[in-house]
Amino acid sequence: MKFVQILHWVCVLTLVPSIQGTVSPSSSNPFSVAGKLHLSDQCFCKLEGQIDDCSCKVDTVDDFNNLKIHPRLKSLLAKDFFRYFQYQPNKKCPFWDPSSGKCKSSYCQVKSCSANDLPPGLNGQIVENGHTRVVENKYSNEVQGQDDCTASVESEKELETVDSTISEDASKDLRQWKIHDDQEADFCEFEDESCTDCVHVDLTKNPERYTGYSGDASRRVWRSIYEENCFSPTTSTAPGPFSSAFGPDKLSSLCLEKRAFFRAVSGLHSSITIHLAANYPLKESSTPFLMSSGEWGPNLELFHQRFDPERTNGQGPYWLKNLYFVYLLELRALAKAAPYLDKQSFFTGRKEEDMETKKAVKEFLELVQTFPEHFDETTMFAKGTQKHELKVEFREHFKNITRVMDCVTCDKCKLWGKLQTKGLGTALKILFSGKFEMEGSHQLPVINAGLKLSRNEIVALFNAFGRISTSITELQRFRDLLKSR
Repeated sequence: MKFVQILHWVCVLTLVPSIQGTVSPSSSNPFSVAGKLHLSDQCFCKLEGQIDDCSCKVDTVDDFNNLKIHPRLKSLLAKDFFRYFQYQPNKKCPFWDPSSGKCKSSYCQVKSCSANDLPPGLNGQIVENGHTRVVENKYSNEVQGQDDCTASVESEKELETVDSTISEDASKDLRQWKIHDDQEADFCEFEDESCTDCVHVDLTKNPERYTGYSGDASRRVWRSIYEENCFSPTTSTAPGPFSSAFGPDKLSSLCLEKRAFFRAVSGLHSSITIHLAANYPLKESSTPFLMSSGEWGPNLELFHQRFDPERTNGQGPYWLKNLYFVYLLELRALAKAAPYLDKQSFFTGRKEEDMETKKAVKEFLELVQTFPEHFDETTMFAKGTQKHELKVEFREHFKNITRVMDCVTCDKCKLWGKLQTKGLGTALKILFSGKFEMEGSHQLPVINAGLKLSRNEIVALFNAFGRISTSITELQRFRDLLKSR
């Protein structure tokens, strides 16, 4: 029985970030410690069966992602529209003073783009005909100044004409209403795309990798996310390690919506953990100023430190399955948003490239919609007298997590943390904004007719899903490496 239990709790240390950084590059060769690593394919033998709170199984996702989705998505994310992400790197942490924990490693650095590095449609050289590059403010002075509704027939008397002018005070009120409406829909705090402190980053030149960011600064961020922003089970005892409060026995006491919130956050954390182990500096560059040009690859020893049940209090495949949960959630958001995304031009000012991107997105979304067992969002926020209050609480909790990302003191970790939380927040916005709208014979609701996404939200959505998709393929690579030992 004990052996079966060990196999059941076998895979992941997603909730103990303090171990990150304990392995040095000089001792990390995955093939030099073959006699010391005691786990093999047992690491994955219980990563199977039905995904919690979903209808499909792990192997269904593995086959669909690894054989169909990931190859197509990898090609799509190399397109100019999806390569460049805008964010505010120096936004002040609203919760504590993070200055003492600043990461000084060269692995933490981010290379931002100059205006000349950007496509002409992103740096303002070319403006798309009939469109703006950000969601249009229908309450702006420019739009309010249009006189489409003020035309009058010359024969009409002056008293019969409609006064369409709006006072400055009224315009201000309308703008405030729009801000309120946007906040009601948004699960993230997005920087204004015209902000002067924002920078563009080429994601292909700043890949998510191991940085060595660890210690109190890292633990404080994750502790804030789990202890202050996740919905804690009423049976949990505190204080203690924040990972111990969310075991499967305790989490089962939560309602579906609160369980889903935790699984989404935990799945994102699992994904980040996998990327650190899969992209580790195996050999440093001989050139001090080109540290990122060294040899990078999978670190099996680090993988075991994060996944060995003996080092995780036996938190096993239960946590790793959360990766599959958040995969299904974001996959469903893409499928639901497909009609809206089909209408986008993916404008960068490079006509041929933009046409190729639009075609590639259409083909990718058609593939996404073929998945047979999509996440069903209608099971959430559908029952009980406090369902509206629960949705508001759900949204505010997640929005707070996006604020915590401004407290990360590793620049590269902050970049990818912001992108992935904003991508997940955009998925939640697509799934849960407004009421569920059914149309025709659709078994699942269609996208809210009034929903609007900015360019940055679309970039974050696709790239965040790309990270989750890559994590699932990396699991297969680790599985193969372990079997070949």
